[in-house]
Amino acid sequence: MTTPRKSPIKHLHATDIRSVAQLATQATLGVARITEGVHQSIWKTLGAPGGKTPTQTRGITGLVYKSVRGITQLVGNSLDAVLGKLEPLFDAANNAKPGTPEREAVLAALNGVMGDRLADSSNPLATTMSLRHRGAPLNKGLKWQPLPPDLKTTGKVLLLIHGLCMNDLQWQTPTQTQPQTEAEAPAGAPHDHGAALARELGYTPLYLRYNTGLHTSQNGHELSRLLELLVNHWPVPIEDLTIVAHSMGGLVTRSAVHSARYPSGKTAPLWPTYLKNIVFLGTPHHGAPLERAGNWVDVLLGATPYSKPFARLAQLRSAGITDLRYGHVVDADWQGQDRFRRQPDARQPVPLPEGVACFTIAATTAAKRSTLADRLIGDGLVPLRSALGQHDNPLRTLIFAKSSQWIACRTSHMALLGSPEVSAQLVKWLA
Repeated sequence: MTTPRKSPIKHLHATDIRSVAQLATQATLGVARITEGVHQSIWKTLGAPGGKTPTQTRGITGLVYKSVRGITQLVGNSLDAVLGKLEPLFDAANNAKPGTPEREAVLAALNGVMGDRLADSSNPLATTMSLRHRGAPLNKGLKWQPLPPDLKTTGKVLLLIHGLCMNDLQWQTPTQTQPQTEAEAPAGAPHDHGAALARELGYTPLYLRYNTGLHTSQNGHELSRLLELLVNHWPVPIEDLTIVAHSMGGLVTRSAVHSARYPSGKTAPLWPTYLKNIVFLGTPHHGAPLERAGNWVDVLLGATPYSKPFARLAQLRSAGITDLRYGHVVDADWQGQDRFRRQPDARQPVPLPEGVACFTIAATTAAKRSTLADRLIGDGLVPLRSALGQHDNPLRTLIFAKSSQWIACRTSHMALLGSPEVSAQLVKWLA
């Protein structure tokens, strides 16, 4: 007897149908452009002239591709209009059900890969930044919402910020190690650093959800505005604002502090005066080699006229991902640049914020440290030296005190989230 498979319908919202239809239209248009580009590349080798751009054909062939794009856009617009009218009916039938963890995980991954495109096209699947408690938002844009009755507010506020392709619900992860005492949770039981710090040190944990496909500095500006909203509406005086950031979340945090301390407007935000501690978990302060490898894919695909149209597939990756090449933090790192062009590290040095206690936890899958392991082995995604802020250029080196650094051996990048040893180190530092 086979076990019946669960229907994916329970994870869908009405807006998802409309959003996926928009993505299908964009994908069809993209495939048509790639096909035309390959077609024109072949014609070009035979000496045939092209259309208005190097990737367009001309004559009857160009007219056919133009017709395909026009019909696709027409069908897409018509479908979007019909689904837009039916959406309220679907929502009424669904009773505006909350998102399941499975749905939110898929949306987080989608936003990480192409969240900038979703935002630019106003696709409903694009994630908007929000502070959250148990998955429920505490704000809508810059409008503060009434706090839920089960949220215990204290003067010690802890904000946990997730990494690329993730969301706030994924701070609850299976425990990664066997318990050392009976009081500890067994392996596989849910673990949450926020809950541990609330229990041990009396923090009120809040969680950030954001579109990881946007530029790091764009999220930094938005986070700064959101933290200002938080300190202005928190019901009790804030004594201690602490941030624990995983992976990309650490870059967003540094960007937010820089944005607040060097504001574009005349008035500087007040929230940095409440900021006491920042803890970075596996943050690629100086980039991640996997994105640099992705950049090489761009170069290799663009090397011949036949493969060049397919370079667009590699260039689907979001601005947030390409910011991880070197660890971009400010607008100047990417503005006016072709983010897919191979170029050296020219980012603006941004030191750790003064007056804030900064700590870093790096991970390595190696059993013990050595000169070779430190150089070649990281946590599977982020090199050890990048997570520790070390750089061959002294101007780029982030100065963490020796007592503010900790390395987790036999630990992967994602295992940092479910490690009781990491929680114990957080308690030791923040106590």
